[in-house]
Amino acid sequence: MKFKTIGLLSLIILASCASKKEVLYLQDIEAKGAGSIKYQSANIQPNDILKITIESQEPEAAAAYNKGVSQGAQPQNLQLLQLDGYMVSITNTINLPVLGEISTKNKTIQQLEEFIGKRLITEGHITDARVNVRLLNAKVTILGEVNKPGTFNYTEPNMTLLQALGYAGDLTINGKREDILMTREVDGIRKVTHIDLTSAEFMNSEFYFIKPNDLIVVNQNNPRVKNAGFVKDVGTVLTIASLALSITILLSR
Repeated sequence: MKFKTIGLLSLIILASCASKKEVLYLQDIEAKGAGSIKYQSANIQPNDILKITIESQEPEAAAAYNKGVSQGAQPQNLQLLQLDGYMVSITNTINLPVLGEISTKNKTIQQLEEFIGKRLITEGHITDARVNVRLLNAKVTILGEVNKPGTFNYTEPNMTLLQALGYAGDLTINGKREDILMTREVDGIRKVTHIDLTSAEFMNSEFYFIKPNDLIVVNQNNPRVKNAGFVKDVGTVLTIASLALSITILLSR
């Protein structure tokens, strides 16, 4: 009876543990993580909110082409900026003062800046036009076995997957690091991929940098799934172990 109890206790503890291979990030980074970084610029998508500022050496010349706050005004908070921004329609267009309808289809932020600036100059609107476009509602949703699941806004033009997981407080010890699910919608097409954070190989893929509206799901690892509804945490394991040990001592007398 004593040996059976100890054996059962050992199985409970082993089943509650994740191996080192399941927990450590980027285990082969020296072999697969080296190389040049390929920065990516996402295409503008429907429902994106853009802040577009047109500047000139003569502020009066650019004033008619700007919406909302005039040049030199104090910055507003993000929510007010969004209300004053340009929302991209489902047909990939925005409407600018004077210039009218502008197509954003298949354009990045940088390409839209160049396109608007070229029109302003070639059509004789502003000879020294400088255009700045900023995406105001970039966000990523992170769910599952992370410490702070939710939807997070960000302003960085190039943010990595690991940085995004940092917003969510990192994976819990029960997160399945070798199989992170990511979905991405680009031009009406949904892509689904599985990423292994224990390997650095993903750092050379198109999913190293996140894009606006990405969805990241961290599922439970195998020990957590096996223990669902039975062993909830280390405290539970210790309680069971203490109880089993007490029973063993009583039975051995």
